[in-house]
Amino acid sequence: MASDTTLAAQPGDAAPRATPPAPAPAAAAGPQPLTGAKLALGTVALSLATFMNVLDTSIANVSLPSIAGDLGVSATQGTWVITSFAVANAISVPLTGWLTQRFGAVRLFTLSVMAFVLASWLCGLAPSLEALIAFRVLQGLVAGPMIPLSQTLLLSSYPKAKAGTALALWGMTTLVAPVVGPLLGGWITDNISWPWIFYINVPVGIFAAGLTWSIYRERETPRKRLPIDSVGLGLLVLWVGAMQIALDKGKELDWFASGQIVLLSVVAVVGLAAFIIWELTDPHPVVDLRLFARRNFVFGALSLSIAYGLFFGNVVLLPLWLQQFMGYNATTAGMALAPVGVLAILLSPLVGKKVSQWDPRAMATGAFMVFALVLWMRSHFTTDTDQLSILVPTVIQGAAMAFFFIPLTTITLSGLPPQRLPAAAGLSNFVRITAGAIGTSVATTLWENRAAMHHAHLTEQITAGGAASTQVLGQLSAAGLSPEQALAQVNRLIDQQAFTRAADDIFFGSSFLFLALIVLIWFTARPQGSAGADAGGAH
Repeated sequence: MASDTTLAAQPGDAAPRATPPAPAPAAAAGPQPLTGAKLALGTVALSLATFMNVLDTSIANVSLPSIAGDLGVSATQGTWVITSFAVANAISVPLTGWLTQRFGAVRLFTLSVMAFVLASWLCGLAPSLEALIAFRVLQGLVAGPMIPLSQTLLLSSYPKAKAGTALALWGMTTLVAPVVGPLLGGWITDNISWPWIFYINVPVGIFAAGLTWSIYRERETPRKRLPIDSVGLGLLVLWVGAMQIALDKGKELDWFASGQIVLLSVVAVVGLAAFIIWELTDPHPVVDLRLFARRNFVFGALSLSIAYGLFFGNVVLLPLWLQQFMGYNATTAGMALAPVGVLAILLSPLVGKKVSQWDPRAMATGAFMVFALVLWMRSHFTTDTDQLSILVPTVIQGAAMAFFFIPLTTITLSGLPPQRLPAAAGLSNFVRITAGAIGTSVATTLWENRAAMHHAHLTEQITAGGAASTQVLGQLSAAGLSPEQALAQVNRLIDQQAFTRAADDIFFGSSFLFLALIVLIWFTARPQGSAGADAGGAH
């Protein structure tokens, strides 16, 4: 692999293009893989940091009522605790490649983890909503490079033939943490107090940063002084910030019925167009968009991101339905979702081993079929569904998670030289995180819209003075309810049915979308040689 020009001629890429020459073969080879205790401890350190980061994207969700109450603000204002982190994180993730070249992967990762610890501690101490939002912005900004760099450093720790195993271990933390987050956040809020959802990061982060530095400091990547692409950075902040705020606030402000959402959408679209043009013409872009010229990268990242958006949208929707209409509290809803990690943890090592032998496209296809089956099973939920029936598809979903993330990540990063891997990991994670935000907004908005439609259809069947309504209202009155209370109870029952049917609609539609996504996987080319070897381009 002498240059990017030769790489561009590989299967799965666009036509060759002239690019700067890669480092000499000795530099490209990179450090030797770790072994023994160092490998095990390095894996633990990087996985802990990733888990802490991903956990923080969801752990605060169930704590918002307590946070808003303690700080004396409305629940609507409290949602900025989530929005501020998401916006800052989305802006900083794609900067990973540029920052890595400027500061070095190990130094940047360690500093990011320590800054994350500091920001988490400050979030717990925040005396007001304004202070908490400011610290959450800081937390999101410094968190950006952590996920892609943990992926890069983990790949460099393993032999090429075991790169799939490295991705398996990394993928477990990325997929299980969003499920554990609401459970842990609910328990901490109910049993201790909300600041501790941030304080728990302090010991974990210090341990992970110290262990990472002790093991990886001699394995620092080359650094070079690069000019700051200030225009590209400004455009990135503009369009990503506008898009993320529009996604987070759209449902609350009734989407395009709001002038604010329309303005934010226009700024996002125009800013994105200007950003793309600038980055493709600037000699030192802050984000390497030319990665999208590689066939495997573009279709791998696209299928991974759309699937993650569907997955994450349903991950958010299910506990909302359980808590709001099935009588579950935050802790029990989290327990109903926690078994998803069982098969994911058990099967991930197998997937990591076999991804270098089997076709990763076939593995991802199987995962999408299992996701479709799980969502089809959930589309039959009713208000009488018991916890066991909820747990069965949740357990099965763990198998899909194991076979979904690792093969698609392997395809996306296959054939990349070491010097481009941090940029590729950062860009693919940015697209995935953005898709997750879009999936959440679309799923919750469609849920409410479909529920309104079902509510209207159900109420049409209830006529004043009708036999059924008279009988129900009579039974409620006999139970001691006033006429107003009886009507409110009937409306509550109708809401429960409407939102359950709406959730079933989302599950059913998502099931078919997963099947349709299978086509996208097969636009990629199978990595040359072994998939694991190509994925191990970090060496």
